[in-house]
Amino acid sequence: MAGALENIKVLDLSRVLAGPYCTMVLGDLGAEVIKVEAPGGSDDTRKWGPPFENGVSAYYLCANRNKKSITVNLKSSAGIEVIKKLVRESDVIINNFKSGTMERFGLDYETLAKINPGIVYCSITGFGETGPYQNMPGYDFIIQAMSGLMSITGDKDSGPQKLGVAITDILTGLYACIGIQGALLERTQSGKGQKLDISLYDAAVSSLVNIGSNYLMSGKIPQALGNHHANIVPYQTFLTADGEMVIAVGNDNQFKALCAILGKPELAHDERYKTNPNRVQHREELVPLLQDVFSTKSTAYWQEQCRQGKIPCGPIQNIEEVTNDPQLQARNMFIECEHPTAGQVKMIGSPLKLSRTPTKVKRHPPDAGEHTDEILTQLGITKTN
Repeated sequence: MAGALENIKVLDLSRVLAGPYCTMVLGDLGAEVIKVEAPGGSDDTRKWGPPFENGVSAYYLCANRNKKSITVNLKSSAGIEVIKKLVRESDVIINNFKSGTMERFGLDYETLAKINPGIVYCSITGFGETGPYQNMPGYDFIIQAMSGLMSITGDKDSGPQKLGVAITDILTGLYACIGIQGALLERTQSGKGQKLDISLYDAAVSSLVNIGSNYLMSGKIPQALGNHHANIVPYQTFLTADGEMVIAVGNDNQFKALCAILGKPELAHDERYKTNPNRVQHREELVPLLQDVFSTKSTAYWQEQCRQGKIPCGPIQNIEEVTNDPQLQARNMFIECEHPTAGQVKMIGSPLKLSRTPTKVKRHPPDAGEHTDEILTQLGITKTN
């Protein structure tokens, strides 16, 4: 069965995470992706570890399935010609070099659009290709700090905290993927490609959503609330007799049901707590009252009670518990494939569930240059410098 993007060809000059994650999603959806690296392999994640399996990095595996690999020397005229020949038959080219690098290679959008007017050219940088920061290097950790994300993560005791994964890279990769598909869809009407200028900084700031909107409306600088929610109460973690769990009460009816479960129905009729805006205003009085009750019984007990009462809740699981979760197993969110160097490898599956054109793992994350000879032969080239 063909994938949703089966006839789309992607030339991937990106490395590390944001770009490769984008092209992996496109590959999962059926696009043919050719990953381009310098001779010997220039994606830094190939060396990021441990863990390694026969020299193959787990980090590299997480963002590079469903791709072919070719190694090309972009500092040589012969290497540049290889890219230009590949551009002629590609729909998309994506890179995450620093601003100005593709121009120095002679691979800027204007040049490549003359070769292939339909090319969708996606540039991913830390800060974008315009503005006073355009030449600054951008890394996820720096972007989390500058974007405000760290200022609202953690609590008053911990100080600013980054998320446990490179979330701005992932967000940027997804935005790039959305933009690319939008440009491809528009091309069916205009027949023309276009350039996408996607930055980690823009993507991170867009993720501030309600917190950013709160500030823009009120002018009040938001503070880190730990596991509490800025606009909803109770929407946080609670300690139980044997652990910790999350309660997410999204409306007043759910709060009333929670109070009944906790044996505190009077709280739902207290004017201080009757509506969510009042609960937010009086959270410091309300939360300890709820916490006192949650502390009396186990996490499993409260989960069962809340689920029966249709109160959104969940345990705080470690990664081992996540991989054994029967829901995720049923959704095929953990998969295996055979790798020529690493052997049988486990990977996180695709969250995209399409009914007629399901995602597939057709190719293992390639070794550096694994398909160079094959691709060059198809181009009619026998050797590059």
